Amino acid sequence: MSGADRDDPAAPTPKSAGGDGRMWGGRFQEATDALVQRVNASVDVDRALAEEDIEGSLAHAAMLAAQGILSDEDEAAIREGLEAVRADIRAGRFEWREDLEDVHMNIERALTGRIGPAGGRLHTARSRNDQVATDLRLYLRRRQRALEELLLGLRGTLVELAERHLDVILPGYTHLQVAQPVRLAHHLLAYAEMFARDQGRLADARARTNVSPLGAGALAGTGFPIDRHLTARTLGFDEPSRNSLDAVSDRDFALETLAALAILMMHLSRLSEELILWSSQEFGFVTLPDSHTTGSSIMPQKKNPDVCELVRGKTGRVYGSLMGLLTVMKGLPLAYNKDMQEDKEGVIDALDTAEDALRLYLGMLPKITVHAARTRAAAANAFSNATDLADYLVRKGLPFREAHHVVGRLVARALELGTGLEELELPVLRAESPLIGDDVYDVLALETVVDARSSYGGTARAEVERQIAAARAALDAEATP
Repeated sequence: MSGADRDDPAAPTPKSAGGDGRMWGGRFQEATDALVQRVNASVDVDRALAEEDIEGSLAHAAMLAAQGILSDEDEAAIREGLEAVRADIRAGRFEWREDLEDVHMNIERALTGRIGPAGGRLHTARSRNDQVATDLRLYLRRRQRALEELLLGLRGTLVELAERHLDVILPGYTHLQVAQPVRLAHHLLAYAEMFARDQGRLADARARTNVSPLGAGALAGTGFPIDRHLTARTLGFDEPSRNSLDAVSDRDFALETLAALAILMMHLSRLSEELILWSSQEFGFVTLPDSHTTGSSIMPQKKNPDVCELVRGKTGRVYGSLMGLLTVMKGLPLAYNKDMQEDKEGVIDALDTAEDALRLYLGMLPKITVHAARTRAAAANAFSNATDLADYLVRKGLPFREAHHVVGRLVARALELGTGLEELELPVLRAESPLIGDDVYDVLALETVVDARSSYGGTARAEVERQIAAARAALDAEATP
C-alpha cells in the first residue's frame, strides 16, 4: 500500500475531507507535519503504477455495477472519468500532488473533481491495501513479460553468434588457467542456457504474481456482495487470492521477481567480465564496437569496455534491492504495515536496471568482432591437449592416475625445452612411456582435441551443431503465440 491504512468502505469526497484536504482526515484535528507528509508520501515512486491503478479501478467499478452495488449511471460516469484521467496522465498534463500521498488518492481526487460524488463511491468494498497489492501485481506481470521477451531475443542473438562462429576455437579455462580447448559456439551456448533459466524463473514468478488480491479489503474481506472471481477474470488474473490476510500482506511475488533479476544480473555480470578480459590487449580475443565503448579523457589510445563494466557494477544494485525488501518483510506481523511502502522503489529500479542491461547487450553482442587466429593460438598454448595425451595412454591400457603422472612429467620436459607436447620428438615421449606411438600426434592436434569431446553436451563440432539446432527449435517454439 502506498498511503495510510484505511479500511472504510467508501473514501470521503473532498467535501468531507479533513481541514487540510486529507482524504482520510475526518478524525484528525492537527495538520500533518511537513516532514511527516514528505516522508509519508510515495507518489513520486508509485505514480509508475498509474495505468495499473486505473485498470484495477475500471474492473472494480464494473463489478460493483454488475452486483448492483453501484448504479449503471455511476459506473458509466466513473469509466468515462477514469479514461479522461488516464488521457491526462499519458499526455503529461496530470498534476501530481504530494499532499495526496500516493497514486491512488491522486487519481481518486482527480476523478471526483471531474464527476462529483460518483467518484467517491468507487472505493466501496475495497481498501488501499488490496488496491496497491493489485496494482503492483499488474505492474510486475507487465514488466516480467517484457523481460521474458528481451531474454528470448538475447538467447536468439547468442544462437546466431554461435552459428556464425562454429569453427572458432578458443581456450576453455578453469581457475582462469588454460584447461581444454572449446569452440566459441559452445561457450556462447552456455550463456544461452543461463538466460533460458532466467526466462523460466521470471515465468515461474509471473505464475505466482498472477493472483488477484482485489476485494480482500484492508485485511478481512468485505460485507458487500462482491464477485472477486469476476474482477480477477476481467484483469486477466488466474484466480483471486484465497485468504484476505495473505492477499494484502504478501510480497513474495515481488521477492521472487527480485531474486530472478539478481540471478539474471549475475549471469550478465559473468558475461561482462569475460568480455572485459577478452577485449584487453593481453587477450585480444574480441573487439567491442565503438558504439558500446568509451575513451579516456587523458589517454588517446584507450577504448574502455564501459557498458560491460556498468552492467557488472549495477548487478550489486539489484542485489541491494532484493536484500532491502527481504529485510523490510522479515519482521512484519500480519497484515499491512507502513514498512511495506518500501516495496516498490527497489523493485522498479531493479526492473529498470535489468531491462537496460538486456537492451545494451542486445545492441552490443551482434557488433562484436572475434579474432579467430588469436583465440586459436591461445588455445594451442599452455598444454591444453594434456588431458588428451592422458586419455590416449588410458586407451593403451595404462591406469588414468599413472597416465596423469606420465603426462605431468612430459609437460615438465616440454617446459624445459620451450615446446608444446605435440612438438616433442617421439623418443622423448617414449622415454616416459613405451605405450606412446606415432599415432599420438594425430591425437594431439587441436581440431582432434576439440572434436574428441563428443559426449552429450560436449564441444565436438557435431555435438555443438546439435545444441544449436535444439536451441533454435526451443526459440521457435517459445516465439509461437
